[in-house]
Amino acid sequence: MPRHGKKYQEARAKVESEKLYSPSEALSKVKELAFAGFDETVEVSVRLGVDPRHADQQVRGTVILPHGTGRTVKVLVFAKGEKALEAEKAGADYVGAEELAEKIQEGWLDFDKVVATPDMMGMVGKLGRVLGPRGLMPNPKLGTVTMEIGRAVQEAKAGKIEYRVDKTGIVHVPIGKVSFELEKLLENFHVLMDTIIKAKPAAAKGQYLRGITVSSTMGPGVKVNQYELLQKKGKIS
Repeated sequence: MPRHGKKYQEARAKVESEKLYSPSEALSKVKELAFAGFDETVEVSVRLGVDPRHADQQVRGTVILPHGTGRTVKVLVFAKGEKALEAEKAGADYVGAEELAEKIQEGWLDFDKVVATPDMMGMVGKLGRVLGPRGLMPNPKLGTVTMEIGRAVQEAKAGKIEYRVDKTGIVHVPIGKVSFELEKLLENFHVLMDTIIKAKPAAAKGQYLRGITVSSTMGPGVKVNQYELLQKKGKIS
């Protein structure tokens, strides 16, 4: 009994498993082979030559995709007074303090991003067991603990996303929807890759980019030629 359905198998047969495609070819193939009855997300998976067990080889940060991800992001803000008003004006979906913390403790998680002012972190820190495992805990290094609340909310709404290497050394990041024009997916892809390349830890030795694959939610993976990509970006000669 096959692991995948007939439509997936048909799509998979149209991808040359050993071929390394250019970014444009790969993303075109992903768009062409999408078969689900909904607007699938396009995801980039980057295998890195790092050992995530070591703190000095962590690869983590944020990137603002110029064309967003195609997803409506619900932003929750912990703030009071003028900063709460600033968050509301910037388009935050939920703004508050203790009352929101209580709802979260009770199991409410109908939001995608959490931003907080520094003075709220004493309270927000108590939600670590709930928010942490879901990647929702505000972090000053990621710009989600800040006094510039309005800007943080606008960036989250505009497509600012977090990337983080997992325990297997792979970074998974959505870059849009299959309905996006190819040019927009390409621009998002290159902005993401430029950011990941610049984030190479000093402690990482040997080949940094080990493999790049693009795929849609339900579709097969298509391998990208990382050597051609690096050459065009002037990283190898």
